[in-house]
Amino acid sequence: MTALLSYQTALLLRSHRWLPPLLLYAAFMFIGVRTGQPILDSFGYAAAALVPVTAWLVRVCVTNEPEAARDCAAAAAGPWRVHLSAVLTGLLASTAVGVAATAVVAAISDPRSSDRQVDVPVGEATAAGLVAVLTCVLLGTAVGALCNRPLLRSTAWAVPATVLAAFLVLFAEGSPAEAAVTGMVTGSLDGTVNVGVLPLAAAAVSAAVAVGVACAVSGRRG
Repeated sequence: MTALLSYQTALLLRSHRWLPPLLLYAAFMFIGVRTGQPILDSFGYAAAALVPVTAWLVRVCVTNEPEAARDCAAAAAGPWRVHLSAVLTGLLASTAVGVAATAVVAAISDPRSSDRQVDVPVGEATAAGLVAVLTCVLLGTAVGALCNRPLLRSTAWAVPATVLAAFLVLFAEGSPAEAAVTGMVTGSLDGTVNVGVLPLAAAAVSAAVAVGVACAVSGRRG
C-alpha cells in the first residue's frame, strides 16, 4: 500500500489537477477568514470549506490515472487496493491542507468570543478546530468516494452529484459536518470550546462505509 500511495501521490502532483481545488480553498479562506476575527468562527469557516474541496480532490485522485495504467496497477496489486490508494491520497492531501489552514487560523485570529468579552484558550480552540477539520475532510471523502468512479463513471452524472452531495452533507441538519461547524460557531457566541468528538466518530464511520462500498464495487468491476 505504501508503494501505491507514493505512486498515486506522484500522479496527483504531476497532473497539477490539485491546483483548482487548492485555489478554491484559498479563495474561501481569503474571503471568510481575516486577521483579528474570533478564532472559533474562523475555525468553523475553515472546516466547512473543506467538504467540497475534499470531495473534489478525491474525484481528481480516482480519475487521474489513464485506463491502461490503472489496468496494469490493478493486475499487479488488485483493483480494490488501487482504488483505495487513490481515495486515501485525496484524503491525505485534504488533511494536509486542513492542518495548514488550522495553523494559519490559530496564528492570525483573535482568541476571544464573538462579542470580544470572553477569552478563548488558543490550545483548546486549535484542538477543537482540528477535530472539526478532520470531520469535514472525512465527510468530503465519503462524498467523493460515493459520487465518482466506480459507482458513477460518467462525468455528466458524477460532477453534479458530487457538488449536490457535498452541500447536502454540509448543510443538512444532523450531518456530522453541520454539527461540527455549528458547534464552533455557537461556541464562539459565549467563548465555549466544543470539541466535536461524536461528529468526528460519525464522520469516520461514514467515510469507512463509503470507501468500503466504492472499493468493493471497484474490485467486482476490475
